[in-house]
Amino acid sequence: MTSHQWGRVDDDGTVYVKTADGERSVGQYPEGTPEEALHFFTERYDALAFEVELLEQRIKSGVLSAEEAAESVQTVRTQVTDAHAVGDLDGLVTRLDALAPVIEGQREARKAEKAQRAAASRADKEKIVAEAEKLAEGTDWRNGANRLRELLEQWKALPRIDRASDDALWRRFSTARTSYTRRRKAHFSEQHEKRDAARVVKERLATEAESLADSTDWGPTAGRYRDLMQQWKAAGPAPRDVDEALWRRFRGAQDAFFGARDAATAEQDKEFAANAEVKEKLLVEAEALLPVTDVEAAKRAFRDIAERWDAAGKVPRDRMKELEGRIRKVETAIRGVEDEQWRRSDPEKSARADDMVSKLEAAIADVEEDLAKARSAGNEKKVRELEENLASRQQFLEMARKASADFSS
Repeated sequence: MTSHQWGRVDDDGTVYVKTADGERSVGQYPEGTPEEALHFFTERYDALAFEVELLEQRIKSGVLSAEEAAESVQTVRTQVTDAHAVGDLDGLVTRLDALAPVIEGQREARKAEKAQRAAASRADKEKIVAEAEKLAEGTDWRNGANRLRELLEQWKALPRIDRASDDALWRRFSTARTSYTRRRKAHFSEQHEKRDAARVVKERLATEAESLADSTDWGPTAGRYRDLMQQWKAAGPAPRDVDEALWRRFRGAQDAFFGARDAATAEQDKEFAANAEVKEKLLVEAEALLPVTDVEAAKRAFRDIAERWDAAGKVPRDRMKELEGRIRKVETAIRGVEDEQWRRSDPEKSARADDMVSKLEAAIADVEEDLAKARSAGNEKKVRELEENLASRQQFLEMARKASADFSS
């Protein structure tokens, strides 16, 4: 009989392995020597040991899920328990059993990681839903649709969370998208209707503008073009493909009219240039009347100048403001001197001023009498009051005397 640390070979070639439960037969090797038999069965053990070591590495590296790892351990454990091999099979079983807490730790870690991913996914989805609902309430029709498509792609890339929460969030997201889409379609439908209505209005305005282009009734027609322009702006945009064409028609007619009016005005201005020269000479005469020393003489001279001014006729438009401003300045100066003289000689105002002086003088005399009595009585409080009253009335008297003197001059 040949022995080994973990087994032996009987004389009939039967090979046994030693375990904690005792010996058990693992097979026969009748064709070789006992040493060859042991070598054969120990190689089987080495293969099992390698498989156990490989499984340990795979489990500890985390490449297997907890379920896959537990299943693999059970499979290899069964192979070891029933193995036809010679070696420390109990040691292999112990190593396999030692993997159980490792697997459980990985299970818990992955469970926690899954929960963390789910929480992050929930937060991301809630954020997506909140943004979608905000977009659904807004009016960003240009960028909102594109942003909702981006949010949908972000949603698809996120892992699912528990079904109830995931479905509830998805319903909110889907409702927001549907609401936005309906409002967007309604908006553009309304815009389309408005643009069609604007097209009808602008076609009418362009047609009327073209009918006025050859008018020579400059004033009323210019006013009508201003009205048409206000109506054009109020009409809003027409469909893009016709709006620019209608505008070219409208603007072309308007330019034609105002171009003709400006040309006619320029021609008139040439004719009116001589009138401006006449009025410039009249201004020299008028401005020589200032400053006014004799109002009546100045008024007579200015009336004569004004008659010749009106007879001179129209002047170029770019000279009207300047020339009229200068002649009005002379007229205003003469009228101002005349008004001032009337104010000074107004009998009613002069009488009122004299009456005011008389009343103030009488009142001051009364106050002075009362003041003398208060001083004699030693009433200091009354003295102070009367002194203040007297000073105030004397100031008014001075002003009244000046006014009376102005009316007398």
